Amino acid sequence: AREVPCPKMTKPADRLAFVRNEFRTTGRSATPEACQTLVDAIGSDLRELAAAVSQLTADVEGTIDEAIVGRYYTGRAETSSFTVADRAVEGRAAEALEALRWSLSTGVAPVMITSALAQGVRAIGKLSSARGGRPADLARELGMPPWKIDRVR
Repeated sequence: AREVPCPKMTKPADRLAFVRNEFRTTGRSATPEACQTLVDAIGSDLRELAAAVSQLTADVEGTIDEAIVGRYYTGRAETSSFTVADRAVEGRAAEALEALRWSLSTGVAPVMITSALAQGVRAIGKLSSARGGRPADLARELGMPPWKIDRVR
């Protein structure tokens, strides 16, 4: 029997690549912003991401953009304390408040949101005081994963 390795996708970049590949497999195009919005809205469940791509490609003609994904999936999120914190430290106040309301209504503990916000602000502080360099070098120096360096920047 043929064995196909399927490593667990734990990084946001892996899920984003998965969504891009799903669109490519269907022969349809989607903007990078649309792919990111879909991952942000759906979360980490690959089956749901694949189903969302399938629905969008079946329902929409032409290139799928961020506005289309927003119409289909706004408010439908696996919202976590980190989603709230990420939106807040990125300066996206309205989205942070929306994520905060959704998080609180789904039972995320307020202390977890506070902790995630503190972690985000600390990351900004660490990165702003660090000397420039490659993300991998900064990640090693600051004790952060390389993808987080890019996100905080």
